[in-house]
Amino acid sequence: MRAYIETFGCTFNKGDSEIMAGILSKEGIRLVETIKDADLIIINTCYVKHPTEHKVINRIKRVQELYPSKPLIVAGCMVEIDPEKLEKIAPRASWIGPHKIHKIYKVVKGAIKGERIKETGSYPIKKVEMPRIRFNPHIHIIQLCEGCLGECTYCCTRFARGKLQSYPISAVKREAEKAIIEGCKELQLTAQDTAAYGRDIGESLPELLNEISSIDDDFRIRVGMMHPRNVLDILEDLIDAFKSEKVYKFLHLPVQSGNNRVLEDMGRGYKVEDFKYIVESFREEIPEMSIATDIIVGYPTEDEEAFQDTCKLLKEIKPNFIHLSKYKHRPRALSSSLKELDFKVVKRRSKIIEEIKSEITIKDNMKLVGTSQKILIVEKGKKGGFIGRTNSYIPVITENADPGSFLKVKINGATNTYLTATPIV
Repeated sequence: MRAYIETFGCTFNKGDSEIMAGILSKEGIRLVETIKDADLIIINTCYVKHPTEHKVINRIKRVQELYPSKPLIVAGCMVEIDPEKLEKIAPRASWIGPHKIHKIYKVVKGAIKGERIKETGSYPIKKVEMPRIRFNPHIHIIQLCEGCLGECTYCCTRFARGKLQSYPISAVKREAEKAIIEGCKELQLTAQDTAAYGRDIGESLPELLNEISSIDDDFRIRVGMMHPRNVLDILEDLIDAFKSEKVYKFLHLPVQSGNNRVLEDMGRGYKVEDFKYIVESFREEIPEMSIATDIIVGYPTEDEEAFQDTCKLLKEIKPNFIHLSKYKHRPRALSSSLKELDFKVVKRRSKIIEEIKSEITIKDNMKLVGTSQKILIVEKGKKGGFIGRTNSYIPVITENADPGSFLKVKINGATNTYLTATPIV
């Protein structure tokens, strides 16, 4: 039996797919890289944004049209967030929710026999030290915890992932050690909110980072997204943990809006001043720190003044990475009861943010032209060359490199999204 897994969404969701692949492989199911070679298809869905929802739905429909005789299993967040729509578009598909991925073989076995199985709902599984097949042999995804402590009014993901469930530092470190022994050079620590890690079990993210950094080898740690509200409680210790040479100087800190009233309406639990304080504190202690942030344009209560506040904040902070989303109602989210702004207004504001983003990032990247950097080569580029990361996690494209190795390069060019370089012999 040959299975094909297609994954949408975040690093955490990719981690779920790797675990499902690992479980199936142990049971004798062969994983294939192309859908046409598969006897069975698994689509691991994301539902965080409206455009992603459309991609997922269209893909599920298309797969059923092209391969009507192949059993289909739908996994991921859509299963828990929008079961009515899923039932409508895929009435014969089996389902498996994010908390039941340990039962993937049961669902696959049933689907092969023509049975339709639904494994959904909450269940406390520990997603560390589970079987796993890495989709990139040089990168190991470690899921620190499932769920979050947030109550963001626009979010539907929390209904799929549930409340915070952290995994013990001892277990996470064992998984990290095993990955390093097996040759991995980048550990991606992921969660819905890494800063919330350990709150429910009396541990903390800084403690975890210190433990993983103590592993004796040359590798890098990428820390995933953090909620500013939870960073404030661990800020000093977190900055100290980030000073390790093994931790990428990369902070993913979504602000979402530069206006305090809108942040309150969003249920974010912090003020713009808090966000700025975190960024300034990191940059003061670690000057090379790169900042990634997320912006939602067009939240229903965002007026023109609030939007201008967001523009001012971005111009002041100058984040190295800006992830932009146009607001759209999501299933079960509290903000869906509000009236959406006119789409033309949202589109105009989005274009303005994109222009600010490009202006900031190209200037930042140009500053690195002519410098020497030690980069970690993580993969082969889809359009040629090899992709590496600087110590600040900025992508670099170079030629003649070996994935999984460190390389000294000279930066010779820059765009608003990546750098180009030549190896230093």
